[in-house]
Order: sequence, then C-alpha cells, then structure tokens
Amino acid sequence: MGFFDSEIVQQEAMQLFRDYQSLMQLGSNYGKFDREGKKLYIQQMEDIMERYRIFMKRFELSEDFMAQMTVEQLKTQLGQFGMTPQQMFEQMHQTLERMKAEIRE
Repeated sequence: MGFFDSEIVQQEAMQLFRDYQSLMQLGSNYGKFDREGKKLYIQQMEDIMERYRIFMKRFELSEDFMAQMTVEQLKTQLGQFGMTPQQMFEQMHQTLERMKAEIRE
C-alpha cells in the first residue's frame, strides 16, 4: 500500500490542513485578541507546527515514491525562496518566539 493510500494518512493530512486554515482565519484578528487570547493562539500555532514537522518527517522516512516526490516538491518550492524545510521551521519558530516576547512586554 502506498503512503497516500493509507486512510489514516489521508485523515491526518486533511485534519492538519483544516486546523491550519482555521488558525490562519482566526489569526487575521490577532491584533484584537487580549493577552490570554494571544497566548492561546501562539500555543495552537506551536502545536500545529509540531504536527506538521512530524507529518513531514514521515514523508522523509517513507520509501513510497509519492511521499518522496512530495518532499522533493516542497524542497523545490522552498528553494525558489532560498530556503530549506529546516529553515522554514526555524523561521516559523522564531516568528512565534517574537510573538511571545511581544505579549510579555
């Protein structure tokens, strides 16, 4: 069975995408959140980034051709911006750390 044929993988991918989309929509109002709302939003973003990192690691470790192609496509797309997947995750982490620092002030 291929990586993408797994119902579990499909469900997880859809849930991750839905959760991310919901947070992005919610984030458009980030400036209106109170301090506790901002903390909660940042925590949820950290959780999604960790889920995404794990999901991508599964792709990398899989021997499935389509999973490997997905990893290569991501690398190519990020490469157009002069970035690697690791740099993307580091940049997201730095952004969330800056957001945390702003609400501590």
